[in-house]
Amino acid sequence: MLVSAVWIAPAVLATIGRVAEQRMNGEPPASAPDLLWAGGDWLVYAVMTPPIFAAVRRWPIARPHVARRALLHLLFALLFCLGWATLGKLLEVALALVFKHDEAMALLGTGSRFWLQFGRNLAGWIFVTLPFGVIVYLSIAAIAHAIRYFFEATDRELQLARVSEQLASTRLAALQAQLNPHFLFNSLNTIAVLVRGGENQSATRVIEQLSDVLRSTLDGTQASEVTLDDELELVRQYLAVEEARFSDRLRPVLDIEPAALPAAIPRFALQHLVENALRHGIAKRTDAGRVTIAARRAGGDLEISVEDDGPGISGSAAAPGHGLENTRERLRTLYGERASLEVVRAGDRGTVARLRIPFRELARDTAPDDRS
Repeated sequence: MLVSAVWIAPAVLATIGRVAEQRMNGEPPASAPDLLWAGGDWLVYAVMTPPIFAAVRRWPIARPHVARRALLHLLFALLFCLGWATLGKLLEVALALVFKHDEAMALLGTGSRFWLQFGRNLAGWIFVTLPFGVIVYLSIAAIAHAIRYFFEATDRELQLARVSEQLASTRLAALQAQLNPHFLFNSLNTIAVLVRGGENQSATRVIEQLSDVLRSTLDGTQASEVTLDDELELVRQYLAVEEARFSDRLRPVLDIEPAALPAAIPRFALQHLVENALRHGIAKRTDAGRVTIAARRAGGDLEISVEDDGPGISGSAAAPGHGLENTRERLRTLYGERASLEVVRAGDRGTVARLRIPFRELARDTAPDDRS
């Protein structure tokens, strides 16, 4: 609307210029219809500016449709010229009906001859205004794109700032979860038991797996998202350590659709859900328990579920667990209302956490992994 209001200035200047031109040439003062049309023809641009902004919002010139959208806006520019010329001529007829009613009605009374003449005048006016009209459309479209990119850049900066802050909090939370005394005590106790039993190879494997978990957690990357494939690698390392601790009591099941592996997912999000399933589900069982991790692409979304067959939660209340609120806040920041995380009772026994986020493939980092 502010851009539309800008057209008031050239409308006023055009009216003043018409009056000045008449006086400088020694001609009689311009009539009211002439002055109103001189300014009103510019105000037609003000009427047509909001549709241009709407077209830019709907079909912005952006990857991956740059060429196609550019051609589309060129077509819109031609239609804009047609609309501007038509509205300008209709404005001229309307002013004639108001200020020169009798003459206008007499012309209208000629029927088809009037409209034939109107069409000829309109066609000539279209060709006269075509170059300038295209330039005006492209200028307005450029302003609309600039405004759009400015606000997108501002929003992106604010979002990145929030995500960076939340990522730091999440990294600290992950460190607390992985380095807490219970986790280290249980892992080291498992290693000690294996060593006493002479299972040195198994103990070495657990040490390596624990090292992999800690290395992944302490990784210096600041990325707020990783591929599902990378997150699953961390989960496998984590489960490998926990399987050694739980012995035969832990039965992890992975049901991952291959098409979902390149999908972007918040860093540590899945690991938190698996950790909660073990802490509040499997650890409370005296017999063997199962944790099922499933992921699939559902249209434009990625659906992930982590289900355990532990004692379950009461009613539909969210299960307690480390990182859930932090994960929900990160989801809101990254994906807005399109993301959701619910933790509910799974049938008669167990708990299931369901994560749903927009599906977007994330290019994997091809740099070599420095493990020195």
